[in-house]
This record gives sequence, structure tokens and C-alpha cells, in this order.
Amino acid sequence: MKRSARKTPLKKPGTAFGDPAVDAVFKAYPKILRGRLLALRRLILETAATTEGVGVLQETLKWGQPSYLTPASRSGSTIRIGEVKDNTSQYAMYVHCQTDLVATFRELYPKELNFGGNRSIIFDVDDELPDAALRHCVALALTYHKPRGAVRSAGSAKARLLHHGARGAIPGRHVPPRRSNR
Repeated sequence: MKRSARKTPLKKPGTAFGDPAVDAVFKAYPKILRGRLLALRRLILETAATTEGVGVLQETLKWGQPSYLTPASRSGSTIRIGEVKDNTSQYAMYVHCQTDLVATFRELYPKELNFGGNRSIIFDVDDELPDAALRHCVALALTYHKPRGAVRSAGSAKARLLHHGARGAIPGRHVPPRRSNR
């Protein structure tokens, strides 16, 4: 698919589209799906604005889907959102499949979220977004390349606690250590 040449930084959550190609992609979705994807977009923008170290997001198209990058801070992994292929009643938030993000999300929220392999969180258009869990996952994706701080090891992934501080952790939630992809 054709990629957008224009990459526009977003400064405030809920801002209008800076890239006409991104706007056109949203307008092409069926009404119910468009509303759900716009809500997910708003959640991503709000989470980025309140997560320390993320900086200004860039909204562009990657693989024909609205995508959110952290080019200034280089703190995060790209997040894409879009319709699940061949299923207009589902949509997804995609992350890079060679990260351990979905494994982390799956361990943190096995009952709250549905997953598509090692690259996505799947949502049904008839369901409300799981706000707190999803905001935490977005914050983890947008800060994926930042140092995580002190992690105490007690033998298993579930026993490793992460002290996020202002990075949006939910008290009592465990985050497994990430493998280095660099």
C-alpha cells in the first residue's frame, strides 16, 4: 500500500488530523468502526501526553494504517491501529511483532484483553475499551526503548516486579523483563 510522505507531529490530544492521508483512511472506515478507532486514537494521544518521556507523537500511515511514533524521544515502539483483516466487527492495536510487548500485555491482562498472536490486541466493535488496562499497554509501548529502572528478580517472569514511577504502572501488576532486541 502507498505510504504517506507527510509525517505530522501531534501536540495535543484530540487535535485534528495533520495529514490528509490519515484523515482519508479514517473516513473510509464504516461508521461504527470509525467511531471505535477514533476513540482508540484519542486514548493513544491522551496517554502519550501524560506519559513521562514520550514527547510529541507523530501520526502517519504505515502499511495503510494510522500509526503513532515517537521520533523526537525515540522512546517507543510504533503503534498501529486498524480493522482486523476480513472482519469488520473487530479492530486492533498492533505493535512490532519482534518485541515482547504482547507477551507482556498477555501476562498483565490475560482476562481483560484479547490478543492476536504476538502483535496485537483485538477489540470487538460492540465492546467498550478496557480503559485502564489499555492505557497501561499504550504507555508501555510508547516507552519500550526507555530504561525500565530497577527490576527485582525472584525466579519467574510473574515474580519480577517493575517500579514504573510516573510511567503509568497499575499497582499490583507485574511486568516480565524484556529481552534485548538491540
